[in-house]
Amino acid sequence: MRTSLTVLALVAAVLALVLGGAGSAFAHAGLRGSDPAEGSVLATAPKQVTLTFTESVGFSDDSLRVLSPENERVNPGPAQHADGKDNTARVELSDELAQGTYTVAWRVVSADGHPISGAFIFSIGKPSGTAAVVATDSLEDTAAARLYGFLRHVAYSGLALLVGAVAFVLLCWPTAAAVRPVRRLLTVGWVALVVSTVALLLLRGPYETAGSLTSAFDLSQLGRTVTGRPGIALVVRLVLLAVAAVLLRRSALRLDRHDGGDPHDEGTVPDDLGARVRVVGVVLALALAFTWAGAEHASAGIQVPLAIPVAVLHLLAMGVWLGGLITLAIVLRRRAPGGGEVPASAIGRFSTVAFTAMAVLVGTGMYQSWRQVGSWEALSTTSYGRTLAVKLAAVALVLVVAFFSRRWTARLDHGALPAAGRQTVPEAERVRVVETVGAPPPAVAPVAAGAPDVPAEAEPGDGTEPPALDGEGHRRRLRRTVAVEAVLGVVVLAVTTLLTGTQPSRAADGAATAAAIAPEPQTKVVTVPFDMGTANQKGSVQITLEPGRVGENTVEAVVYTADGGFATVPELRLTLTQEELGIGPLDAKLKNQKGYWATYDLQLPIAGTWTLNITVRTTDIDQVTVRETIRIT
Repeated sequence: MRTSLTVLALVAAVLALVLGGAGSAFAHAGLRGSDPAEGSVLATAPKQVTLTFTESVGFSDDSLRVLSPENERVNPGPAQHADGKDNTARVELSDELAQGTYTVAWRVVSADGHPISGAFIFSIGKPSGTAAVVATDSLEDTAAARLYGFLRHVAYSGLALLVGAVAFVLLCWPTAAAVRPVRRLLTVGWVALVVSTVALLLLRGPYETAGSLTSAFDLSQLGRTVTGRPGIALVVRLVLLAVAAVLLRRSALRLDRHDGGDPHDEGTVPDDLGARVRVVGVVLALALAFTWAGAEHASAGIQVPLAIPVAVLHLLAMGVWLGGLITLAIVLRRRAPGGGEVPASAIGRFSTVAFTAMAVLVGTGMYQSWRQVGSWEALSTTSYGRTLAVKLAAVALVLVVAFFSRRWTARLDHGALPAAGRQTVPEAERVRVVETVGAPPPAVAPVAAGAPDVPAEAEPGDGTEPPALDGEGHRRRLRRTVAVEAVLGVVVLAVTTLLTGTQPSRAADGAATAAAIAPEPQTKVVTVPFDMGTANQKGSVQITLEPGRVGENTVEAVVYTADGGFATVPELRLTLTQEELGIGPLDAKLKNQKGYWATYDLQLPIAGTWTLNITVRTTDIDQVTVRETIRIT
């Protein structure tokens, strides 16, 4: 019962940490550019819209939508890759598009399986108001996305429990396969991995399209999921788990038929559960880890052929170390009658295995950190870098605790070896003989061979005190350090899962660089609300400057009512001031163009931040002045 509670407590700790630490996933690709460019005003209607991203992307039927000013879709077909380039998305537009402002809304899936989205506008002829509505919520605000992120945590936890428990049995203590708590741990890991994988497969469609939870059972959407790279990886994972279940069941049956063994004896495992099972287990573990590495961060970016095997080793080392730690913590706490204790030699072997796994974790982690971060500065300036710094701090604590665990293991192993080979040889009993002068010595009764020697008083250091007390003390200290190390390992696992949902620093820098070198929009548009404090005297003014640069500019101003309709006003004035240099106010001299106000020869002499002073008069006595700033380049 106590062991069962320990298993539940460890699993609860995993879930609590991942739930408490779960955060939003960030975009893993960025929009490099578009044609037409964002904010551009075209003299003639374009035939198509093309987007270019920083890495390869995939999309569905609704990945790219172009909406007219009346919020009508004007791209009749779905998105396709442009000229065979997998980092592009292109849609053809309808013929004879009217003048006005069009909205491009996009949502694609980056190469590492994470959806990204955005929107921008361009105009034909001249800018106008638009009734197009584009969702501005975060990608992670949907119920499907939050549940999908949680299930990814569960999948990682199940992998760690399954791989770690199997590694402990095959490499450290084969007899542990017959121990009920270890079997229970294997079952928990396998079930968690199967359930989370099935749920991830169903939720993949709603996660990519921002759909509802009920759409998870849409067969057409599920069909598209299983043909994509993330979906294929999940299906393969389920097949591998089915094979693993068959092998685990057959091994358990053979152990159950193999009678006559003290569970403390390491020689009670059938011969056919030896090298062959180890080879099959290694192959299955590598294949399982590949279903993650082939569909996430390692599959995108630089050095992909090297990054994928490194990610596989990193995942397996994590599972062997963390799952093995949890298994060791459970067997160390066994208190079942006649259950015995885990042999000191098995603890020593796990210490060696854990040290090797930690070395692999550190080596592969350093490479992955360099690949994803790219610079020391990014550790503090990007979300990925800051999360990675937290993980590094947790790993440092793990190494400190692991040092003490290895020390107690070495002392326990050192104390067990002499005790195992030592035989107690009774010393001859000292008997005081009374001698009488001139008389023969008294006869002494012989001591029976093999009789125990029980001295009257045991002297310190005479070898009569058993070493069990020191061994028990070492085990007690080892249990404590292993428990602390396991908890810290769960923290590392939770942070690692967060990293898989966070945009790598190198990708973030690439997106920022692409944005920096992208051409400036050919128009500057600002919308300023106003409120005169009386009924029906609220609205907004949209000011458009073309091209929004030093020199001659065209200014158009449109007044909207509070409900978004067009409004006519008797007077609209606009002045511009460069407050830092004391330039202005420059009067734009707007003229009424029967529905909007405009001027076509406003001269702006210098770049910088200009303040717009907009005066709106709605009646003979009602007027208000509002202010906004705009950047002139």
